[in-house]
Amino acid sequence: MKEIIKKYSNREITIVWKPALCIHSGICFRGLPAVFDPRRRPWIQMENNTSEQMIAQVGKCPSGALSIEKK
Repeated sequence: MKEIIKKYSNREITIVWKPALCIHSGICFRGLPAVFDPRRRPWIQMENNTSEQMIAQVGKCPSGALSIEKK
């Protein structure tokens, strides 16, 4: 079975999301609702906050479904 991986990028970072690992804790959404909103498509809107704040929020993901790649 092929693992699904979604990537969302700006000029500085890429947020990597692995849906199979996601436990839907909502920590990302509650921390930065302008960036992470599962009701929108795409659900990650990187233009709505700074890279530093997104890095900090992704670091709080309890399942490891979200991670950062720096450019």
